[in-house]
Amino acid sequence: MTPRLSVVVPFYNVRDYIGECLDSIARQTWTDFEAILVDDGSPDDSAAIAKEFCGRDPRFRIVTQENQGLGPARNTGVRHADGEYITFVDSDDLVTRHGFEKLIRTLDTTGSSFAGGNARRFNNSSGVRPSWIHRLPFAKDRLATHVIETPDLILDRMVWNKVYRRSFWDEYGYEFPAIRYEDYPVTLKAHLDAVTVDALAVPVYYWRERESGESITQQKFQFGNLEDRVRSAEMVMDLVENAIGEVRPRVHAHFTQIDMLTLMMAFGAAPPEEEQNLIKLARRLLDRLDEKVLERAHSYDRLQHSALRAGDVDLLRRLANFRNDGGLRGGARALARPRRSWQFEHNYPGVHDQNSSVPRELYRLPMKDLTLATSVTEVAWQGSELSVKGTAEIRHLETKTSSSLRIALVIAGAETPLAVRRYDATDTHGDPALVGFEVRLDKALLGQLKDTAAPAHFVVRMRSGRLRRHGKLRGQRPGSPGWPPGAWIDAKSWIQPGPGADGAFVLRRMVDPCRLTSVEQTADALVLHGRVPADLTDPKLQVTRPLAGQDQSVPLTLSGDGRDFSARIPIRPIIEDTNPDDPFTQRTTWAFRLVGTGGEDRLLLWTAPERAASHTEQGRLVTLTRSTGGYVNLHESPFRLAADRAEEVAGSNGPELRITGAALDGEAAYSFCWRRYLDDNDEHEDIECRRTVADGVWTASVGLTELVPAEVTVSSADPLASLADWILFATAPDGSSHAVQCEPFLSSRLPIELEQDGHTAALRPHAGTLHVEVR
Repeated sequence: MTPRLSVVVPFYNVRDYIGECLDSIARQTWTDFEAILVDDGSPDDSAAIAKEFCGRDPRFRIVTQENQGLGPARNTGVRHADGEYITFVDSDDLVTRHGFEKLIRTLDTTGSSFAGGNARRFNNSSGVRPSWIHRLPFAKDRLATHVIETPDLILDRMVWNKVYRRSFWDEYGYEFPAIRYEDYPVTLKAHLDAVTVDALAVPVYYWRERESGESITQQKFQFGNLEDRVRSAEMVMDLVENAIGEVRPRVHAHFTQIDMLTLMMAFGAAPPEEEQNLIKLARRLLDRLDEKVLERAHSYDRLQHSALRAGDVDLLRRLANFRNDGGLRGGARALARPRRSWQFEHNYPGVHDQNSSVPRELYRLPMKDLTLATSVTEVAWQGSELSVKGTAEIRHLETKTSSSLRIALVIAGAETPLAVRRYDATDTHGDPALVGFEVRLDKALLGQLKDTAAPAHFVVRMRSGRLRRHGKLRGQRPGSPGWPPGAWIDAKSWIQPGPGADGAFVLRRMVDPCRLTSVEQTADALVLHGRVPADLTDPKLQVTRPLAGQDQSVPLTLSGDGRDFSARIPIRPIIEDTNPDDPFTQRTTWAFRLVGTGGEDRLLLWTAPERAASHTEQGRLVTLTRSTGGYVNLHESPFRLAADRAEEVAGSNGPELRITGAALDGEAAYSFCWRRYLDDNDEHEDIECRRTVADGVWTASVGLTELVPAEVTVSSADPLASLADWILFATAPDGSSHAVQCEPFLSSRLPIELEQDGHTAALRPHAGTLHVEVR
């Protein structure tokens, strides 16, 4: 029988990745597919791996051709595909196990021309994180829509996170051009040709970012790569020249922000012999872009565009290097204009040039750019008080001791001024300044929070000289601000800090919440004990697998006054049902809620002691712990060591960083190291830790001096750039290694900042792992 879905997978020189890619396809919940693997003349062992996989799974077959590039290889795959639907997967990426099914079920329901889903980026050093370019197009589910109706879909330029109806594909005769960046001309034309499209917020695709920088999109400064980028952009602009609505201006704005920016950055890497050709190429794209769009570009972009038009290679190189080195992080420091101290200029390269090729006015810093910049750096309960620490400054300006800072808590529209303690901290330019602050909220004030109204937020007001700025407190950094701890303020009221709907830092009061009070571990199960809210009748425990959209009910036993509950979660069925939702971490997550007879439901809040409950079996790990919002989660994953404590201790040769965790079966044989990946390279440097295992606890210790690189090069453009970013890894006796997981309760007690030899080492959680950033 003809399969309903054809999956086209071109490959070339991907022996280190193709096995994982094909395995993620084979594990799909949608099983009615064929996979056409197109060997594009690959000179490495990729074909042998692919052939071995085909021998194990008859749904996979190989087509071979001489090397022609990714676009032609995809075209070859299409010609060999027979399915009702067609999709594309790049051979170093991964697909979520439910992705194809969700997209096909949606198309079967709506009849749309094609459906696309959200994407995640991933690699070893940064873990899994949202894909920035897919954030707006797939912010929410949009069924049977169109790019004219939903202009954010203009940013959806990749071909691989979609399933296309084959009849639609053939009707318009789509062909990938034989260039790099071949996706966008096809994808945008499909958006314009489609009757309707479906956009799903759920992630369906994992897009690899290689540490080595070897992928096409990461070789972005090579001249041949830049030529293909411009050719692709020209093809897209030809498509939208007469498009209606916002399509044309949004496409031009996108090219200005992404592709034109890349060309400008390339001047920092171009060899002298390529500079004039690069100027011609960059002008070619600049001349095609809408002037009205260019006028609205960022001031630094407009400065680079002006230098390009003037052909000033020296200034273009200086501007590119400044940007590439992180000089725009936090915004360059403002300069008072000569003889006009009330006006400011950007301290960008070229501002002091006597005979500048660009108009001086382009360096002007508008007053509207002097905005309030805030961050939340630490959230902690100290006794009965909630302490919130952060930073506040007016962007681009030095924060002087004469400045003033006021912070108020806003409850249901009413402001309560707070006592503010200010202290020196590192500002957005990497300089020590009076930007740090702490506010404390006692139980009496927290008791005024309303449990039914909008959550309380903080308003920040700052004055520096003549300038006054105000806004909401926002900017939660990794650590306790990202995993903020909650606490009881009385017998019934729980206060939970966290992000609000608009990204601001807020406080929520929960009265008589649905809650977990303790966890009991038996040999074969986790037993949950908790409390049912008074207004929830005849409750049932619902366990949800969010990414897969699957629900199941677990029996509850009520006791006491009828509101105390217990529920038994057997371990073996979870292990036996292993089929991870996350194709990179190989992890599946469940969430818990109580559902009443009227259909009302409550998420289960973690108010139990701050320690995860873990069980290992058959090389898999089942862990009950809390989510970022403080609710109960269950994770099933490959066995990974987890750290639950971190501290600075005195060592024989100076201060040490000590990480500890619970030792489960077999952990005594593991060794530990702090690892950092080298720039633009898959290679890494390791610093071995001193390991001990005793009384059911493992420890990994390292001297702080060992974490400071011997050869230190501080960036003059970006003082905030890390000298080194270390990740804690554990290595098993068989040589396999994995990043040590950071238990959520440890995340809520971080960061820890340590001083050593004039450097700061900050221990923070990133993507569920422990990082030490040395500055």
